[in-house]
Amino acid sequence: MTSSLEDFMLPCLSKQILGFDCLGCGLQRAFVFLLHGEFIAAFKMYPAVYTLIPLFLFIGLNFFFKFKHSNKIINILAIISISIIVVSYTLKIIN
Repeated sequence: MTSSLEDFMLPCLSKQILGFDCLGCGLQRAFVFLLHGEFIAAFKMYPAVYTLIPLFLFIGLNFFFKFKHSNKIINILAIISISIIVVSYTLKIIN
């Protein structure tokens, strides 16, 4: 019996209860696409995956190694990520 990563994904409660996608819908699947080397499919599924990974990596590294201007860098990466999430979600709703 084989299982895939998709068997362990968390369901979207917003989609199950309210019937529409949340701002995070697609992130898990996009990450799985990245792990399988499907970079274009990951971008199409959740464009912000490419800004969230550096953001979380930097936050993790900053926990162990304190960087100069780290708060400014984290804020910039977060603003870029949130902007991409909101714009892509808006476009998904409109289309």
